[in-house]
Amino acid sequence: MTVRMVVGGAVFDQGRLLAARRSAPPELAGRWELPGGKAEPGETPQQTLVRELREELGVEVRPLERLPGEWTLKPGYVLQVWTAELCSGEPRPLEDHDELRWLPPDRVDEVDWLDEDRPAVAEAVRRLLNA
Repeated sequence: MTVRMVVGGAVFDQGRLLAARRSAPPELAGRWELPGGKAEPGETPQQTLVRELREELGVEVRPLERLPGEWTLKPGYVLQVWTAELCSGEPRPLEDHDELRWLPPDRVDEVDWLDEDRPAVAEAVRRLLNA
């Protein structure tokens, strides 16, 4: 089976982490995630992250580094998460999300994260606290 890469972004700005609430598909609606999406053929993870956040949130980001680990989302899909710096734009929920929140490290547990995103969120918070 071919495994398709999904790239999530731990987007940092002013010491905060961006969280996005899913509006689709129905089984994920209402849960929170690190925004991102599926890689297209021939795309690097960094290119995927830049394209997906431009499409979904209307922002430009600069990928920084990959967080350790990969997480299976469903058969054939694996999540990688990269930290990213917000370069321009104000994030807006344009596709697949209905709400966004900037969360300081001490408030990341206030939202109901998708289970697959929790390890990456914990690592992103560690990096924010040590920045």
